Amino acid sequence: MPESLTDGAPLEVRLSAADRLVIEAITAPTRAWTSPIFHGLDNIPAEGPVLLVGNHTLTGGLDAPLLLPEVLRQRGRLLRGLAEDVLIRVPGLREFLQHFGIVRGNRRNCMTLLRRGEALIVFPGGGREAVGRKGEQKYTLDWRGRTGFAHMAIETGATIVPIAMIGGDDVYDIVLDGRHPMMTPLRKVVEAIGLKSDLTPPLIRGIGPTLIPRPERFYFSAGAPIDPEPWRAADNPEAAATELRDVVRKALEEEIRFLLAERAKDPGRTLAGRLRGLLPR
Repeated sequence: MPESLTDGAPLEVRLSAADRLVIEAITAPTRAWTSPIFHGLDNIPAEGPVLLVGNHTLTGGLDAPLLLPEVLRQRGRLLRGLAEDVLIRVPGLREFLQHFGIVRGNRRNCMTLLRRGEALIVFPGGGREAVGRKGEQKYTLDWRGRTGFAHMAIETGATIVPIAMIGGDDVYDIVLDGRHPMMTPLRKVVEAIGLKSDLTPPLIRGIGPTLIPRPERFYFSAGAPIDPEPWRAADNPEAAATELRDVVRKALEEEIRFLLAERAKDPGRTLAGRLRGLLPR
């Protein structure tokens, strides 16, 4: 059976100059508002199967897309992203996402792309890590024993690169999380479209009472590559995947701590600080 992706997604995606301009245009407002800083992207191999494994922030729809044009610029690689089922079910949106390399997030698609030597970005914490709950500590991994990405890396030999992102949990405050009684109508909508109730998005606010995100700087850091080869000959695949997952988790947590330290000493973390930096001295 010839290899293929679900939903008619193209196996190979080649972006035209116009496509790249579209990506730049879509991400330009967020880039201008957040002035992102990237560390260590040269750790992403220029060829071969790669799994970028990241932490999911409250505003994953704002920060993660900034990686696509930056990795294209610095490494010449198109990151293949994974979309939730609910997005792929929307005609028009599905075709738009697929045009830029994004596919439904399932094992078949991931394995097919990795075997073709593609670069994927995955978030083991999934939607639960993204939606956040009031009072939860920010930038904490919530992988709940998930080993799927580790199994895929072991089976395909894909290099794993931990990719940390911070800033996305600070542009909004959670007013009410999905567990609050007042959020019951939204929880019912979430369940009606086939999602788990704990994926109910919170009620948030940014600048003042608005949904305008605060102009916090976004920070990204790609850690040292992790070769899954030492785990490929293990007698117990589940134990091997669990061990590899824990190694990746520790590496990602180290990158998060590195970024938090970088942010703490950055006078340009806020928009006011960045504007002061433009003034003549």
